[in-house]
Amino acid sequence: MISIRGLTKAFGGTIAVDALTLDVPPGQILGLLGPNGAGKTTTLKMLTGMLAPDTGTALICGVDIHTHPLEAKRLLGFVPDSGAVYEALTGLEFLLMVAALYGIGEKEARPRIRQFLDFFDLDEVTLGGKLLGAYSKGMRRKIVITAALLHNPKVVLLDEPLDGLDANAAVGFKALLESLAKDGKTIVYSSHVLDVVERVCHRVAIIDKGKLLVDGVPAELITQHGALTLEELFTRLCGITGAAARAAEFAKTLLP
Repeated sequence: MISIRGLTKAFGGTIAVDALTLDVPPGQILGLLGPNGAGKTTTLKMLTGMLAPDTGTALICGVDIHTHPLEAKRLLGFVPDSGAVYEALTGLEFLLMVAALYGIGEKEARPRIRQFLDFFDLDEVTLGGKLLGAYSKGMRRKIVITAALLHNPKVVLLDEPLDGLDANAAVGFKALLESLAKDGKTIVYSSHVLDVVERVCHRVAIIDKGKLLVDGVPAELITQHGALTLEELFTRLCGITGAAARAAEFAKTLLP
């Protein structure tokens, strides 16, 4: 469903993604992990066609996102970390616009929107009568997730999808991801919330400085590296050592 071969992207003299090669099959939730600046968001932007790679290829269901962008984009849904929306539109106007871009008519789109409305506990008054500029961060996130899934994509790319969601919505969304995977959809889940990734994702790929460090089933990787948790494995691989000691030392500077 996703096939990445030698994907590379540099900005000036800095290599953001370095010859990344990765395959994700149907029905799998892949956790894409890495510290800030590791290349996660750049990778997702190349997978969506927002950025062109310097070298390498990225295929969505066998379609090259760079050479055939429209065909590939019909097959995927993307939740960016920014949660950006058109603030001068109502939630309903925005979702109907997104549906139209995917060739879904209003008559067909409204029942689909209604389903997401019920799932995320969004009321119709807010959806149809309130501009997105006045929505809370969590409400915007629900609209962006709905927009990404409205056309029933085969591949779903998520960049910090739980950011802004309340506890109930987050629990429901994680259950939704599991259901989507069981239905055969491929999901890439990029996040810094490692405990959630460890519980939700079938497989994790950890990258740092654009390079793939490890790739495999979380429990197996933890055992192989003699770690107790995914967080411990992550900090070891990414060179983040002595975090507790450094935090304690820094805390002392805050004392009077």
